[in-house]
Amino acid sequence: MRHEAPIYDQLVRELGDIPMQVRSVAERTVRDLEQVLGPVAPLAGGHGAYLAQPFTAGQR
Repeated sequence: MRHEAPIYDQLVRELGDIPMQVRSVAERTVRDLEQVLGPVAPLAGGHGAYLAQPFTAGQR
């Protein structure tokens, strides 16, 4: 936990670590999309932003 931000620590205790939960769901969503669309590549400079690789004929 972040000891320099006591309000953050209190919110995590009361509500849970929402940013961690969102990150977990986003990572699971990316994995699910990769199963459907194929590999995805991170966007340049974007943390957590992804772009599906181009689809080519005959590719699944």
